[in-house]
Amino acid sequence: MDVSSQMLAFVRVVETGSISAASRASGQTPSAVSKQIGNLEDHVGHRLLRRTRAGVSLTQQGARYYEKCRALADKFEEAEDYIQSFGDAPSGLLRVASSVAFGKAQLIHVLPDFLATYPEIKFSLELTDRTIDIEEEGYDAAISFAEQLTDPDMIVRRIMRNERILCAAPSFIARHGKPETFADLTRFNCLRTSNARGRNAWHAELDGVTYAVEADGNFEGNSADAVFIAALSGLGIARLSTYLVEDRIASGDLVRLFPEYTQSHADVAVSYAQKRNLSPAIRAFVDFLVDRFDRRATAPALKAAG
Repeated sequence: MDVSSQMLAFVRVVETGSISAASRASGQTPSAVSKQIGNLEDHVGHRLLRRTRAGVSLTQQGARYYEKCRALADKFEEAEDYIQSFGDAPSGLLRVASSVAFGKAQLIHVLPDFLATYPEIKFSLELTDRTIDIEEEGYDAAISFAEQLTDPDMIVRRIMRNERILCAAPSFIARHGKPETFADLTRFNCLRTSNARGRNAWHAELDGVTYAVEADGNFEGNSADAVFIAALSGLGIARLSTYLVEDRIASGDLVRLFPEYTQSHADVAVSYAQKRNLSPAIRAFVDFLVDRFDRRATAPALKAAG
């Protein structure tokens, strides 16, 4: 028997507390399990277990070696769970949080297709721009801007390439005119996002000149959707995602300012917890999002910035 099997047997003995208990759990004879442990101790050149009347206890070397073997067992169990989940139809309640603007403008419109494809899934959606603790709050997944994600324990997949641009309603431009240079923005009513750190600092490099403008005006909203509606209403100049405004610019409801200006690195991503038993419903939802929204670009897996 190979060393990896012996390592798994070692983990089983430690966690069940005795060779006899491990043999019952694995369906092997006690002598077979004992032989595996003996062969593993010969392989590593150290005694790993002390046999006692009550069962077994770890030696000092065994305790350190157990941590390594436990990591191997975790990977083995993860692979087993993954294979077994292939046969399970996605079902059950799926709890998802999404940024307000993306949820209203994009996500809700594709949910009929998702739920028609997976009729055994029930969907619970919260639209919010606050920071979500997925595991603490019991969500299965969260959709937000990739730039907001900093938890290294989360799996992150980009689902949409996105940029931000400056725009305003024709009614606002008719009353106040257009800024001629980026620095002129300080003289105009600029719409702010109240709960997004750094989102109100507008930077640009145009014609070799670097500008830094802090958006300031008489209105701020706690979501990009609120700022979007304010811009449509003619309240001021906004910096908004292309996925949110491109149709309105095409229709003339909004006018793009500084066409040469684009803020990149505003991609939309879905995040979910690293779990050995990732449910088929979560996997189906993530794959659906990537397939539906990555038409504009590829959607590779990302690592949350630490």
